Amino acid sequence: MMLTPEVRRILDGTPIAHLATVLPDGAPHSVPVWIGTDGDHIVVLTGPNSRKARNLRRDPRVALSLAPADNPFVPVIIRGKVVEWVDGDAGWEIVDRIATKYIGGPYTRDQDRVVALIEPERQSVGMS
Repeated sequence: MMLTPEVRRILDGTPIAHLATVLPDGAPHSVPVWIGTDGDHIVVLTGPNSRKARNLRRDPRVALSLAPADNPFVPVIIRGKVVEWVDGDAGWEIVDRIATKYIGGPYTRDQDRVVALIEPERQSVGMS
């Protein structure tokens, strides 16, 4: 599914998204994340051995919720699945692009980072 223009506009801004994954026992796990786009994929960065990375490698389904910085009363809800992991130089290129929009420069190299590419399956803006 392609990202709608409105969802892409919001994701390319600087919202804080909440990423929900599934823990091994089936319970939900939700964490705030920086977010962006890469083509028609949604991208989030994380540590390669983080709880969310382990959850997503076992079960790639995700739910994302966020509020646009310019209108926090219009919820954006996305469901999808991780279809690819990007690391190495290609991963750092995406990480730095996302970090630059949030903090104005590249991400520190003090920690390893990988990028999850999420294929959206459902997306909505506003109450529906």
